Amino acid sequence: MAKIGINIATGSLQQAEIIVGIDLGTTNSLVAFIHPESKLPTALKEFDSSSLVPSVVHFDQLGNAEVGEPAKQFLETDPANTIFSAKRLMGKSYKDVKDNAHFFTYKVIDDDTDSLVKVQVGDRFYSPIELSSFILKELKNRAEHILKTPVTKAVITVPAYFNDAQRQATRDAGKLAGLDVLRIVNEPTAASLAYGLGLQKDEEKTIAVYDLGGGTFDISILKIAGGIFEVLSTNGDTYLGGDDLDHAVMEFFLKQIGISFEEINQEKKQLQSLRLLAEWAKKELSFAELFSTEWSGYNVEISRVQFNEIIQPLVNRTIESCVKALSDASLTVNEIDTIIMVGGSTRVPLVKESISSFFGKQVNDSVNPDEVVALGAAVQADILAGNNKDFLLLDITPLSLGIETMGGLMDVLIPRNAKIPNKAGRQYTTQKDGQGSMRISVFQGERDLVQHNRKLAEFNFTGIPGMPAGMPKVEVSFLINADGILQVTAKELRSGVEQSIEVKPQYGLTDEEVEQMLLDSITHAKEDMTVRALVEARTEGEQILEVTEKFIAKNPELLSQEELMQAASAMQNLQMALTLTDKNLIQTKIEELNEISRRKQ
Repeated sequence: MAKIGINIATGSLQQAEIIVGIDLGTTNSLVAFIHPESKLPTALKEFDSSSLVPSVVHFDQLGNAEVGEPAKQFLETDPANTIFSAKRLMGKSYKDVKDNAHFFTYKVIDDDTDSLVKVQVGDRFYSPIELSSFILKELKNRAEHILKTPVTKAVITVPAYFNDAQRQATRDAGKLAGLDVLRIVNEPTAASLAYGLGLQKDEEKTIAVYDLGGGTFDISILKIAGGIFEVLSTNGDTYLGGDDLDHAVMEFFLKQIGISFEEINQEKKQLQSLRLLAEWAKKELSFAELFSTEWSGYNVEISRVQFNEIIQPLVNRTIESCVKALSDASLTVNEIDTIIMVGGSTRVPLVKESISSFFGKQVNDSVNPDEVVALGAAVQADILAGNNKDFLLLDITPLSLGIETMGGLMDVLIPRNAKIPNKAGRQYTTQKDGQGSMRISVFQGERDLVQHNRKLAEFNFTGIPGMPAGMPKVEVSFLINADGILQVTAKELRSGVEQSIEVKPQYGLTDEEVEQMLLDSITHAKEDMTVRALVEARTEGEQILEVTEKFIAKNPELLSQEELMQAASAMQNLQMALTLTDKNLIQTKIEELNEISRRKQ
């Protein structure tokens, strides 16, 4: 029986086409490729500029976006319209980020729901996918400008702990930026590839990847055997990074000159100036024993000994994560063959010394820690392009597989280019009280609306016990076996009711048809995303109206006449907005109705 995987990534690319590797980082992002002459992974930069593009997006009063260094200067002067760390919001719901909302200086809509998070800038609402797509678009443009050739295909890296929703969000951001994302690769896997680990078929190693970035810390334990990378465990802190080292130096300087943090916090420009000074001091102390300068009329200085003393608690927190990761992997430090250092903050001598001491061996930091992840992504891209013949690429799915959800949207369970065999599952629930069945429609394709994709199968999942809307938990799972046969199973988890069907492989598509579907998904990415956002806003609006109507009908005594009038007016405004095609207007009216609801909580 034929297998499902037509390897689009290798089969039909012209020799000259370039596939880039992208490190979409929390603080900085960059793009790399395999240099055609040296055959070595190379980070793209213009002349003597940095290869790093700050992951910052600033919106001006007209809603135009600028990315990178030009946007970074607005972090202090226009914080409400300057978005940083969008990666932390990828695939997250309001509930997920509620506890760390103080971290963001821009408006994250704080509904107490499971809906995906949105960022409000003026009267516009952006998803983290859209925000990340601005950064990816900038990287794409930079690559095209330097290489003087169109760049449409990429490998993008994500943290090892990213879940299915976060990985899918990263794919969608790439598509919206005009990129065909051939593979999502774990950052520690990419870092290993940059060091040449895992490229030999007979190689067996257990490695630790210590990644201390600007805003986040991750430790991953990987086992490499026969070219297969298995993440044994991962640990870390999404709110610990180089920024915290800078903050410790800032506090040291303020104490030295007798100014409180509260005082300087009022002066945003001074605060930014001190932050840059602290960062400079940190970098200088990697080479010098003493840093001394004048700032705002004060003499400030810090020695390396003092610096080590104030950052030791932060370094200790990373070691605690290393202990947990080893414990989860059921390994001891002696069983780790190599320690790879990733992230600019690993240049700090105390960090290197502490990690070497903990693992009992020298760390490996010969590759630029800022660039190592992107360089590894470029190695993976080269393998996908078929240029590295020594590396076996497993059979893959040629197009994404998913099911239809409310509003005719395609919800991808197994993305294209996923390895075979593969399995994935996701939970859904009912929309109506007492709903006893659910239609499961299976589609193949890359577009956001199922009407543009290819239907493979459909069945009616029956026997769901009568419960209020939202109570049943129906898990839909896809399993593709080694022969490329897809099995779709639906199971109601509370009652154990289950049904499944088999879908035969290949699905009757030629290589040309697959390529056309891929091309269409990139060409129509922006309009697809606009339609998806409108459908999701309408669905959310309809659900909120239904819930509010039920609440008022059941609890009229809890509301005063004035509150009833306000709620009725807000509901009417939302109802009117739902008939229009303005996503931002719908979300504004949802937010207004939510505001009234919040006051009653």
